[in-house]
Amino acid sequence: MRLVETTQGCYVSVNTKPSESVIITTPLGKIEVELAQQQAPLTTANFLHYVEHGFYNGGRFHRAVTPDNQSNANLKNEKAGAGIDQDADRSQLPNDAVIIEVIQGGIDPDRQDEQNAPIPLERTRDTGLRHEDGTISMARLTEDSAVSDFFICIGDQPELDFGGQRNVDGQGFAAFGKVTTGMDVIRVIQQSPVDGQSLDPPIQIITIARLV
Repeated sequence: MRLVETTQGCYVSVNTKPSESVIITTPLGKIEVELAQQQAPLTTANFLHYVEHGFYNGGRFHRAVTPDNQSNANLKNEKAGAGIDQDADRSQLPNDAVIIEVIQGGIDPDRQDEQNAPIPLERTRDTGLRHEDGTISMARLTEDSAVSDFFICIGDQPELDFGGQRNVDGQGFAAFGKVTTGMDVIRVIQQSPVDGQSLDPPIQIITIARLV
């Protein structure tokens, strides 16, 4: 166990165990995720902080991105999730020419004001992880703006890796684990009704808990 400083001087404890798993429980079923603690220690520690303190209990999957709902108009009208730095520059929104498929989830919105500061971006160039089918990763706008919102990939999404063009800065997103069971649940969530890219209604996250 060690402490790592975030972008604004706060510290999170980093567990150096090789891997750990969590269970995401929704009304549609359960999703098991294995976390890549050795490859992405800071991102994993940040996520587990919110798990351990119950932030995701009563949270929700609030966004579903499909090939049919991606346009600059949709993206610019989307509200940043509660778990993204609200001061980040929204001009960094992606070009709709780069199509991805993900679902995005986050904490209980009532706990937004209790969150830690944003964390530094752990690039896939450095971690060796890739955005493949079932990869879990941190949502962000600009570099170092991820807080607690996360997304899960449906299908391989190389444009989300370092050097990819989904985000105009080319820095990619911080992958930190992979779904081991429950991709059927994720696909059902992705195909649920949306208003633009916002799930309508959102799909409740009943709990996220460590697998023991």
